[in-house]
Amino acid sequence: MAGLGMRGIKRRIKSVNSTKQITKAMELVSSAKLRKARERLDKTRPYFNTIGKTVQEIISSTRGIQHEFLKTREVKKTAYIVITGDGGLCGGYNTNVIKNAIFHMEEKERVSVIAIGQKGRDFFRKRGYDLDGEFIHISENPSFTDAQNIGKLAIELYRQELVDEVYLVYTEFLSTINQKPKTMKLLPIEATAEEVVEVKRNDDEEFMSYEPSPEAVLSFLVPKYIESMIYGALIESATSLQGARRVAMESATDNASEMIDDLQLQYNRARQATITQEIAEIVGGAEALK
Repeated sequence: MAGLGMRGIKRRIKSVNSTKQITKAMELVSSAKLRKARERLDKTRPYFNTIGKTVQEIISSTRGIQHEFLKTREVKKTAYIVITGDGGLCGGYNTNVIKNAIFHMEEKERVSVIAIGQKGRDFFRKRGYDLDGEFIHISENPSFTDAQNIGKLAIELYRQELVDEVYLVYTEFLSTINQKPKTMKLLPIEATAEEVVEVKRNDDEEFMSYEPSPEAVLSFLVPKYIESMIYGALIESATSLQGARRVAMESATDNASEMIDDLQLQYNRARQATITQEIAEIVGGAEALK
């Protein structure tokens, strides 16, 4: 029995060691992808931050502006653009962003989902949510074309009054070990409190005019604003995904090392018990022959 136990432990050590090699390789791959993703994030953040600030300044500094993207109407249905990953092995990344979206949603019948990523698509499809769009296999390496296609769909749904609000749910990258699910409103566009305060502060100092009109400028800028916000969220989420996966694989590798150490200790104890039993049997046999 001891021999069988030792063979079983050796098989288990071999199995765990194979798993450790896989998780270690995935950790190294995620680290390399994370470096590239962070470089891309650092390059894109200033662009979509500038677009967002420009649109906010126009809305806050222009009185009496009338535009379809600013008009608040009775909310009968709300669209959510939910960005998840296409695969797992990334800790609580997918679960956290889906929970954030569900927490913000109201009745299922009043919700429309544009799912980015296979995990989110599968989750909302299985639970009977209304899917107005799905974009899969872009979560790790999104392009601006992907953001344009998503933005055009959201704008078209809003213009046709199929939805009355559009929210974007994604994961903000703070650090390798810290990613935060976030929900932001895309349509209708509302001036943030910070911009309103800033405009009031500078109201007597300067006045900004737009040609041919603020409405025309908004008609040009808002689609770019929507696309930029979505693209920024895609890049943030892709970076967060690699960060979460790296941490998850590092933790799995450490756990595998601990399991191997524990199994090795069990093996040594079983081996020692076998040797002790064999010595006892030899001694007992020698005594019997006397």
